[in-house]
Formats: sequence, structure tokens, C-alpha cells
Amino acid sequence: MPELVLPSKVTICEVAPRDGFQAETNWIPTEEKIRIIRALADTGVQSMEITSFVHPKAIPQLKDAEEVVRGTEDLTNLKFRALVPNVKGAERAINAGITKLKLMLSATDSHSLSNANSLVEKVQNGFEPIIEMATKSNVTVGGSISVAFGCPYEGKVSLERIIDIVDRYKGMGIEEVSLADTTGMANPIQVYHFLGKLKAEFPNTVFSMHLHNTRGMALANAFAALQQGVTLFDSSIAGLGGCPYAPGASGNIATEDLVHAFEEMGISTGMDLDRLVSTAKEVKRSIGHDGGSYMLQAGPCSALSPEPKAQEKIDI
Repeated sequence: MPELVLPSKVTICEVAPRDGFQAETNWIPTEEKIRIIRALADTGVQSMEITSFVHPKAIPQLKDAEEVVRGTEDLTNLKFRALVPNVKGAERAINAGITKLKLMLSATDSHSLSNANSLVEKVQNGFEPIIEMATKSNVTVGGSISVAFGCPYEGKVSLERIIDIVDRYKGMGIEEVSLADTTGMANPIQVYHFLGKLKAEFPNTVFSMHLHNTRGMALANAFAALQQGVTLFDSSIAGLGGCPYAPGASGNIATEDLVHAFEEMGISTGMDLDRLVSTAKEVKRSIGHDGGSYMLQAGPCSALSPEPKAQEKIDI
């Protein structure tokens, strides 16, 4: 058999402060959000999606976006990014000091109407003034495609649809595109196939993966992406998260699970697993639940149990 060649290191972007928090109905105090972000910063994470500059009525949990950014601006070891839905959101993010914006786009019109109250083409047309504004402010812009592999309303998404969206992004000068399995409908063969075709079609575009574990496939899909050379992954501490506009959506793949899996395979993440697990426990206590984390349930492979002295025999 041919030798399996995988990347030697990856970069993980922690998205709990945005994707994780937005799914919570109970208000998380701004001070607690900042405390969690600071705890995450101590795990060795290099990138973080800190918030989203959306209208407070759309996602009330993130109405304190400016305050959160202001309370963490001293964490210069982290590369912060923020999700923005429109020009107003981009303007708020740039004024707050965010240096990387992530655009919000669905792969299907049905999800786009639910998530952005607009059809896909119209949403993408609205990106041009955002990119122009960001360029003038020396701010980087990345693209994203929600429900890139499957839509809860329309089912499987065609590769041709994704190619068309990426091609439009390319025409706008976007060099990085996140493929989001928003409702966990992707499978490893599909992920491998999509990425192979996309990388061949757009050799200068960098693709990242945003995987939800709704159906227990996120880690397998991450491995398929690794086989296609992907080195950028999103994840959420304690597996928190979920899309408010996608029925049945559950959390992202847990950061501690993804780091454990990669490190076990000899792929460097630059992150401290023990601190991640400790932070995940803190976050679970603070939020009141986790979103599904194997590390919180079983611990890492290195956490061995004491050897039994002998088996107790029971006479029947």
C-alpha cells in the first residue's frame, strides 16, 4: 500500500466565542465571555473567531461584540477574526479593531433566506462594498460557505454549486474560503472528493474546514480533509455551538477532541491538551453543559487506569 502522507502541522481556530456562544439562549455576562477567551488564549491556540457583528435583534447573545473585543485587545498573541453579515457589521468590526473579517454566505437559497433573509446571489453581491472598505483599512477578508455539503431544506449540495460560489469569491479577490458542514450532513468520501476538485479548480485558494458533529462524522471528515492537504480547521471548546437557523444543528467538533486526534497521529497543533481539557471543564461548568466532547467523557488515551491486582472469581 502507498504511504499515507498527511500534513505535519495544522492551525486550529477556536470558534466558541462566536459559534458556541450564539447558540446559548441564557445570557452569558460579558465579563464571563472575556474570562473564557482569556482561558482559551492560555491553551496555545493561535487563531480565534471572537464574535460576530450582527444586529442585536438577530442574535442577542452577541450584542456586546465591541465590549468583548475591547476587553481582550491586549491578547496580541492571538489572531482575532469576526463574522460579519453586511456592510454595517463590517464597519463595526473594523472600528472595533478587528483585522480579519469572515463573510457569511449559505450554499443554498433556502438556508440563506432563513439565515440572512436574502437569496445567495444577492448576499454575495453585497460583499463587494465590504471588501472595498476592508481593503482601504488594511483588513483581511475571508469567505465562507455554510451548509456546503448538505442543506436541511434542500438536501445534498452539488459540487457545481460550490464551484460557482468559490469562483465568485475568487473574482472578488478572496483567497481563503471556509467550507462549513453546518448541520453535519457531510461524509468523508464527499469531503475528499469536493476538496480534490476544488483544489484542482482553484489552486491558489486556501480552503479551511468548519465541521459540526451532528451525526458523529466530524472527525472522519477532518481526516478526509487532512488527506487533501487541508491545514486550517475550526473547532469549539467543549463542542459548543450550533446554527440558530438550521433545524437539528448541534455543536462543532470539540477543540480538545480535534487536538487529541491530531496529536495522536503525530500532527502538531501547537496546543496544550491538558489545558484544553481543563478549560473545557471550566466552560462546561460556566455554561451549564457541553456540546459533546469525548475528552470530557473519557479523557485522552494517555490517561491510563490503575492496573488490576487480580480478577475476583465468583462461584456460581
